Amino acid sequence: MYDILTAIQEIESFFLDRPKRFADYKSDLRTKRAVERNIEIIGEAMNRILKHDDTITITNSRKIVDVRNRIIHGYDSVSDETIWGIIINHLPLLRNEIEIMFG
Repeated sequence: MYDILTAIQEIESFFLDRPKRFADYKSDLRTKRAVERNIEIIGEAMNRILKHDDTITITNSRKIVDVRNRIIHGYDSVSDETIWGIIINHLPLLRNEIEIMFG
């Protein structure tokens, strides 16, 4: 879970010095690749967590793993819009759930 939290914090750090705007994200290849890599890490960590203890309740945990697999194996079919939606809509919830689990 620490790896998930660290990866989310790293993604958030890419936007500390500028507003979160999709057009800026879309035109910044380095940031896009760094975000994708961190989402891969989140997905792999989630996969390991679920294999270890499938009773852990994390919203969309299986979808997180699926996105990781899609980025790695179907990288040419992953849209910027999909990744941006994860950044804006899903990572804040995931961060909150992980922080609650840490207590």
